[in-house]
Amino acid sequence: MLAVARELNNSETAFVLRADAPDHDVRVRFFTPTTEVPTCGHATVAAHFARAVEYALPSGSLVQKTGTGLRQRVRIERDGDRDGGRVRIHMHQGVAAFGPELKGPQVERLLRALGAAPGDLSGDGPVQIVSTGHAKVLVGLRDRAAVDALRPDPAALTALSRTLDTNGFFVFARATGDARLLTWSRMFAPAIGIPEDPVTGNGHGPLGAYLLRHGIVPAPEGRLSFTGRQGAAMGRPGDVRVDVRTTTAGEPDVSISGTAATAFRTELPI
Repeated sequence: MLAVARELNNSETAFVLRADAPDHDVRVRFFTPTTEVPTCGHATVAAHFARAVEYALPSGSLVQKTGTGLRQRVRIERDGDRDGGRVRIHMHQGVAAFGPELKGPQVERLLRALGAAPGDLSGDGPVQIVSTGHAKVLVGLRDRAAVDALRPDPAALTALSRTLDTNGFFVFARATGDARLLTWSRMFAPAIGIPEDPVTGNGHGPLGAYLLRHGIVPAPEGRLSFTGRQGAAMGRPGDVRVDVRTTTAGEPDVSISGTAATAFRTELPI
C-alpha cells in the first residue's frame, strides 16, 4: 500500500478493505507518500464518493474502521436519482480533543518556519494543538493575504513537528473576502511527506471546534456551521462544510462534509 501511495504521490491514498468484525461496514487505511496516518477527512470523502459512484450506492449511512481502530460514521447523500444525482459525503469526526497552547518562543519559532511575522497573527485565539483523530496545530492569521503570503521552510516545520509531537500545521484566516466562506486556509505537513495539502478535513473539523470553544464566532444554541476553503494558493481550491454541536457535557462534537469528482479510473493488476 505504501508503494502505491508513493507512486500516486497524492497527499493521502485511501485503501478500502473488507470489514473484519460486525461493528463496522468497511475498513479504510490512509497513506501519505511516506507513511501511514491514523485517519483522514478529505480522503474519507473521496473514498466513499468513489464507492457510491462505482457501486451506484443509494443514500444511507455506514461505519468505517480506520487503520488505528477508530470507528467513524459516514453518510452518503444523493441529490436526485440514485445513479445520476450529485453525491455528498458526510463524516462524523466526533468530540475534539484540545492539546496544549503554544507560548512565546514556540510561537516565534513556528512563525519563522511558516514565513510569517508576529504581526500576522489574528489575536482572536491561541496557537493550539487540536485533534479529531489526527492532531493539527491551528494558527489564526489576520487575513487571507497573510495566509496566501506564507513561504514555509519544510525542514524547520519538520523539526518543529518532532518537538510538538504533531505533524500538521493548519493556518487560517476569517477575513475571506467572500460572504459564502467563513475561513480561508492552508495546511503544511512536510514531516509526513506532504509539503502542502490542498484540502484537509482533519484540519477543518478541529478548526470548527476551536472557533466554538474560544467564542471566536457566534454559535447560537451551541451550534456552528460554516464553509471553509483551502488550496487556492496551490491552484487546487476545495471547500469543506463543517458542523459543530455542543454535547450535554459541553464538548464540541464535529462533522464535516464535501463533494468530489472523479479525476481518473483504472485497475491495478495484483
